[in-house]
Amino acid sequence: MSYYEHILLDYDSNDTGSGSGSGSGELGMDLQEPCQVEHVMTSELQQVFLPVVYALIFTLGITGNGLVVFVLGCQRRSKCSLTDRYRLHLSAADLLFVLALPFWAVDAALNDWRFGPATCIGVQVIYTVNLYGSVLILAFISLDRYLAVVRATDTNTGGLRQLLAHRLVYVGAWLPAGLLAVPDMIFARTQEGGEGATLCQRFYPADNAPLWVAVFHLQLVLVGLVIPGLVLLVCYCVIVTRLTRGPLGGQRQKRRAVRTTIALVLCFFVCWLPYGAGISVDALLRLEVLPRSCSLEAVLGVWLAVAEPMAFSHCCLNPLLYAFLGAGFKSSARRALTLSRASSLKILPRRRTGASTTTESESSSLHSS
Repeated sequence: MSYYEHILLDYDSNDTGSGSGSGSGELGMDLQEPCQVEHVMTSELQQVFLPVVYALIFTLGITGNGLVVFVLGCQRRSKCSLTDRYRLHLSAADLLFVLALPFWAVDAALNDWRFGPATCIGVQVIYTVNLYGSVLILAFISLDRYLAVVRATDTNTGGLRQLLAHRLVYVGAWLPAGLLAVPDMIFARTQEGGEGATLCQRFYPADNAPLWVAVFHLQLVLVGLVIPGLVLLVCYCVIVTRLTRGPLGGQRQKRRAVRTTIALVLCFFVCWLPYGAGISVDALLRLEVLPRSCSLEAVLGVWLAVAEPMAFSHCCLNPLLYAFLGAGFKSSARRALTLSRASSLKILPRRRTGASTTTESESSSLHSS
């Protein structure tokens, strides 16, 4: 399912696929002489490294994001802040993504897709929806922080934030992510590869497959990274300026909330930018903007073989940031776990519930202010 997994096939045949199961593509340059990249694309990298990394990401992701969904799900609706709603959206997307990783781990270990064509399409769709949905939700979080910090005194700020969190996040994040997954439904399928193995990836028309791949790679970089990245940078530059100059600079709790969100954004782009840079170079090679060479293609193959799992790891890092930086979330987690334990024992801790509710109310007011 990774980039390098199919790269060798393209030197033996025309490029009919745009990408691996993860959305990446193969070079497929139809070079006159095949590049000898086998020495860097070892079987250990594919059959050992990827399954181990995917298993680690799955374990951490299912645990961390499951905890976030559980904690926020245990909160009363009236106690759920706007920031908590965005956290729930983000964790749901990441949780859905890690559920696909066991399929990819088996595919990488066996070098053969054994789960059928329907599952192949589903895994491709999950990847695309998670990628675009996550980054667009992070853009919404930055807009919410901008309104809460910079426009806090405006009379219509509260209503606009409510509109963003309750309605526009579906139209501006989940709907575009779903629409951008339509090509997966059209082009993704299984097909017999070399030595009787089954491939699961996008297969485009053979006559212009490199162009299709380049277009979708550039779309990923533009829509998934560049445009949301500009929104994030502008919002947080203004926020930092306001916190250091204006009267909000003395509010320690608000600075902490903004710092947590900035850490989440930085975590996402540190994970995804190496992969975005790699597929940008790949697109330029396909469009013949950059000169083709065996050494560049070999380096690019290894780069993306490592950058892809690094990008996937973002889904298990978000909950860690919540736990270590989000004081309000830690308070909610303690309360949810306490109530869950009491419920299982059929005991209602009335006095402790009151204290936790007060703490949660204060935390919610900070995050939604």
